[in-house]
Amino acid sequence: MTRATATWNGKVLAETDTFETVEGNIYFPASSIHKENFKESSHETVCGWKGTASYYDIVVDDKVNKAAAWYYANPKEAAKNITAMVAFWKGIEVKS
Repeated sequence: MTRATATWNGKVLAETDTFETVEGNIYFPASSIHKENFKESSHETVCGWKGTASYYDIVVDDKVNKAAAWYYANPKEAAKNITAMVAFWKGIEVKS
């Protein structure tokens, strides 16, 4: 079984044995994230086939990585498999 982890600034942000890969991004179940490092962001983007993405700022040791994680709370039908799952970018190291 493959394990996926996301780290930034020396801190593990999420880890799981069950994840989805979409367009090269690993999506982690919401239950696998370490919530103390996630702060809701007002940033949003829209994907034509997935829908509206909401973002989190990542906070580790008083350092903030703005809008570095995203999720689709109510994705379009084609992306239902990633409902409320979290993906990363902007320097977050994701391994599987």
